[in-house]
Amino acid sequence: MSTTTVRPGIAERLSRMIQLPTVSAELEERGTAPFEEFVALIAELYPLTHQHLTLERHTEFGLLFHWKGASDAGPLVLMAHYDVVPVDESDDWTHPPFAGVIADGWVYGRGTLDDKGPLIVVLEAVENLLATDFTPARDVYLSFGGNEETFGAAAVEIAQVLKDRGIMPWLVLDEGGAVVDAPLSFVKGRAAMIGVGEKGVLTLKLSARGQGGHASAPPTLTAVRRIARAVNRLAPGTFRPRTPKAISRMLSQFSAQSSGPSRLLLKVLSRVPFLTARVFAALGGEPAAMVRTTVAPTMQSGGTAVNVIPSQASATVNLRIALGETVARAVARVRRRIHDPLVSIEVLEGSEPSPESPTDNAQFALLGRALEEAFPGVPPVPYVMMAATDSRHFHRYSPAVYRFAPLEMSNAQRAAIHGVDESVEIATLERGEVFHRALLENLNGTDH
Repeated sequence: MSTTTVRPGIAERLSRMIQLPTVSAELEERGTAPFEEFVALIAELYPLTHQHLTLERHTEFGLLFHWKGASDAGPLVLMAHYDVVPVDESDDWTHPPFAGVIADGWVYGRGTLDDKGPLIVVLEAVENLLATDFTPARDVYLSFGGNEETFGAAAVEIAQVLKDRGIMPWLVLDEGGAVVDAPLSFVKGRAAMIGVGEKGVLTLKLSARGQGGHASAPPTLTAVRRIARAVNRLAPGTFRPRTPKAISRMLSQFSAQSSGPSRLLLKVLSRVPFLTARVFAALGGEPAAMVRTTVAPTMQSGGTAVNVIPSQASATVNLRIALGETVARAVARVRRRIHDPLVSIEVLEGSEPSPESPTDNAQFALLGRALEEAFPGVPPVPYVMMAATDSRHFHRYSPAVYRFAPLEMSNAQRAAIHGVDESVEIATLERGEVFHRALLENLNGTDH
């Protein structure tokens, strides 16, 4: 295990990052100043990184650092983003969301987990290794985006630039899973959940027109009723459940760690994908989302006055497309379920699900070795990432893309991501730095 001393003050450095409200969804209100201040801040806090690595700016918000390695083997790409989601001012936070309060061994504030906490442990590891004159065995790129939360173009351009230069990443690591306790309701113990695949994203706008007029004499089927009926037809069972290979691998590993009835149940589920799909779908919530395309109506509009029947109405529906499915098939399925030619369907955004990265390769083994140094005894376990990450722009041409933030997160902490009282323990930040330092120290300079 590395004996490099962790620099004191990681909590204070993260606190300063949190105090910059880099809210990408509020650019019109806040402007770009917080983002430029963040770029200046990391230059101040990580002088060796800026001295020894080259920095390129891509789009207004993309930062790409290049650390030249000892060989020309395919590089390691470490990804994170420094923008955060908005805060509802009516929410009751224990500490102000952009104050970066440090208390009782924790750092509080928006971005501590998503994603400035995972970002800072990358920079800490690089800075600490540079202080020892360390050179990685292969090139390393740090890809930081400032508009991930708004599906921005920074990561898109960075991925395209590397591809255009003929640079094939050997390993890409972005945010995603974490070190968790009891990863499923019927699974005990800790596990490092590593996303080996990522669901696609599809946003649809459903629109309808109808007879308007005074609300005192409504027609049988108004535009609003037509849209409401269409949304109602998109029930949770719209898409059939199907078990990805990653979930079967996950259950097989959990069975090896379990005992008693749970061991038998997990072994059966790992070997009978059809049964797993039915069981997980019946459980609902996260288990159901692992095995099927989900449909979530998120926005509705129509009408101008309380006593006027609107002549048009619309609804926005967000789908997360299961691995093995496609955008085109998902749109066709929605159209069939709505079964109404007077409801138009417009694709606002469509991103295909990723392929699954393997777990029997040198890259996944490297993640396991780094985990053993930072979180001894915690095994790496594959799973399917349900949210979208910037790494999806690499998975079309890189053979090994994984999604894992090396931090311990409780269920309450995971619920606070994009929610209230987001916070991170200082001790786990230090372990996250150890993880990335071990990852870089154990890199092999030959592709295999």
